[in-house]
Amino acid sequence: MIKRIIYFFILFFATQSVYSQIQDTLVLQDSAGRATVVRDSNYERSADKVPIVDTVKDKRGHTPRGATLRSLVLPGWGQVYNHRIWKVPIVYAAIGVPVYLFAYNKQWYDRTRYAIRMLADEVIDSVMLSKVHPELKRFVEEKQVGSLIGYRSDFRKNMDYSILFGLVMWGLNIVDATVDAHLRDFDVSDELSLRVRPVLLPGTLTPGLSIIVKIK
Repeated sequence: MIKRIIYFFILFFATQSVYSQIQDTLVLQDSAGRATVVRDSNYERSADKVPIVDTVKDKRGHTPRGATLRSLVLPGWGQVYNHRIWKVPIVYAAIGVPVYLFAYNKQWYDRTRYAIRMLADEVIDSVMLSKVHPELKRFVEEKQVGSLIGYRSDFRKNMDYSILFGLVMWGLNIVDATVDAHLRDFDVSDELSLRVRPVLLPGTLTPGLSIIVKIK
């Protein structure tokens, strides 16, 4: 009886050894048809040396930082980088309006300043008067310095507001490109599930609710 038990264990371990030997080997065949037996452990070690490709960075190098830097350098460039070309006209319209207002108010600011300078010099001839804008000649001829100073202050204030508004639009352009780049790979498919089930809190056995969000 004891011999049978010993034979059984010998046969069992021999079978396991052969099975593990089969599992630990890998047969490779080259182009010439020659077969090569490779240990599975060696194959795993060689497989560990294979570089793992980062799927996030491998998408043509697209990163939120790249979108931010491009929008910072040139408005609309980040939107093109995110493949949102339809946003480019909106970006340039939002920035172009304050630029136009700045140029318009700067032009009238220079005109009123020239008229005030003429009145300050108290020397007005026909040549100098011809350089005054027609809408401001009446104030120069009537020497209404206070009105001209008021207009100049308004134009200067509008210039400051247009610069501020332009910087805000430029900043929103950067924020839009950055957020759009972050949400580029965000999963908004139907493979999202939410489950709520009752649980007992560990340690206190207090009943509660568990919320499980499953993202595939």
